[in-house]
Amino acid sequence: MTQAKTIIAVGTLGGTITMTAHDGNQGVSSTLGADDLVSAIPELAEMPVELRLQTLSNMASGSIQFTHLFKALAWAKQQVEEGANGVVLVQGTDTLEESAFFLDLYWPYAVPLVLTGAMRSPNEAGADGPANLLGAIRVAMSPKVRNYGVTVVMSDEIHQARFVKKLHTTSVGAFGSPIYGALGHLQEGEVFIYRQADERMIFPIPETHQEKVLLLEAVLDEAEDIYKILPTLDYQGLVIAGVGSGHVSEKVRDALIPTLQKMPVLMASRTGSGYTTKTVYGYKGGEIDLQKLGVVMVGSLDPRKARLLLSAILWSSNKQRPYINQALTKYLQG
Repeated sequence: MTQAKTIIAVGTLGGTITMTAHDGNQGVSSTLGADDLVSAIPELAEMPVELRLQTLSNMASGSIQFTHLFKALAWAKQQVEEGANGVVLVQGTDTLEESAFFLDLYWPYAVPLVLTGAMRSPNEAGADGPANLLGAIRVAMSPKVRNYGVTVVMSDEIHQARFVKKLHTTSVGAFGSPIYGALGHLQEGEVFIYRQADERMIFPIPETHQEKVLLLEAVLDEAEDIYKILPTLDYQGLVIAGVGSGHVSEKVRDALIPTLQKMPVLMASRTGSGYTTKTVYGYKGGEIDLQKLGVVMVGSLDPRKARLLLSAILWSSNKQRPYINQALTKYLQG
């Protein structure tokens, strides 16, 4: 009896995994599409999988915009509606963690949506792209990964979108999930999952996404000028990557007060791991003081993902401050 095939849709956006070298010393650029990437994986011919391939774009991930991600999301949802059992999106690793988190905010299905990429281009010795794509397809095929939202597969590790980070510029083991660890791993073609799925907060697709959120990082002896003029700029939200567990200098704290009257302000930590504190530091610019002013501490959510979360909330139909604060609390406590 012939084994039924699992339907997996694979869409490519570009990135190192699609890049090849040109004549001379001009480096690599995106040239390969979905068909090219799949043809480099002979193991797929022996697997019970039917692949639906689509080259969605061919760009470096630093150039990906929200519009591109909404289009990729629409394509992925269409594949599920047409019977796909899982979806894989391939892109560059520079913004992979942000794309994964962004898509996770809007992915409404139990069906897996898996992102992957490569740290080495196809022409380099030890290119990791084929193994990463094969791993992503295997994860997308697995019923064990249903209900986890968007995941990232790199170097045989499976990471949840909320926690994954790129931790190294060039290492093939660049991705990890500080604090929480990987969701699972692949071994001998089998998927292993370490923890149960949590309930996820799903946002509706916005009619427009015009509201902009600025991300600033607190630094030693920081000038407060940008904070003073921020209320006059075309931004509707602010995320600060604060020092330590979520702090700013006293002069920045004072300059923030007019901004807080105009827009929501979120405080993350610039450290890369750990939680923002809530009840430890009471000095001006410490978290107790900042919360009294209206700043929202985002716990373990990193600054870049906090920006995306606040953007999704601001793009909703209800833009009143009580709703914004309620939505932030609901997500961060989820």
